[in-house]
Amino acid sequence: MKPLCHQFNLRHNLHTLLLAAFLFLSGCSATGNFFESVAPEDMNLNLPPATLVKKGMDAYNRGKYFLALEYFNKILDSHRFTPEAVLAELKVADSKYYQKKYTEAYIFYENFEEMHPTNEAIPYVMYQKAMCYYKRIDTIDRDTTGATKAIERFQLLLKAYPDSPYAEDAQSKITSAKNFLAKHEYTVAEFYIRTDQDKQAKYRLNYLLTMFPEAKIVPRAKDLLAELEE
Repeated sequence: MKPLCHQFNLRHNLHTLLLAAFLFLSGCSATGNFFESVAPEDMNLNLPPATLVKKGMDAYNRGKYFLALEYFNKILDSHRFTPEAVLAELKVADSKYYQKKYTEAYIFYENFEEMHPTNEAIPYVMYQKAMCYYKRIDTIDRDTTGATKAIERFQLLLKAYPDSPYAEDAQSKITSAKNFLAKHEYTVAEFYIRTDQDKQAKYRLNYLLTMFPEAKIVPRAKDLLAELEE
């Protein structure tokens, strides 16, 4: 019969292995199917650009963005001056966006806009650039860069293409981002009040009322400011 401590070590090691396997699989499910992020070894990329773009779009439409990127990047590497290359450039940006790699996606969208300033997809590209910031809006007590930059980019879209199919949603996103920023200012004012810095609190509330007069939190901000001034 094996010593009790040896049996315990076996059970402990087995438990550790099972836990590690569980955490690994959980991590894969949280970030997408791990195995779908690896290109098949028999993947044929030595195809005409029309076939590559078709296969890339098939993968893209099924949400297999890693595989789609393999096809689109092959077009850009080997068929740069074909009509399919323009679509491939755009779909590389889109694939990065839907992988939630917003910083990378923004760079690809910006490159597309610079390379093809008269392309019919430019309103969409400008909208997506704004969305790359909008998707990075953080909680109200943290960084506000995402909201500020999103507003700027949406406003550029509205100025350049006021009648685009994206104009209405851009305006809605601007309103949402402004509400976020206003709520952030209100939260900062509350912090100053809790720390007996009423002067700073008044400043932030006045800033809120000046910059975001239509924000949902304005009535509460006015009430709080009135209490401070009393």
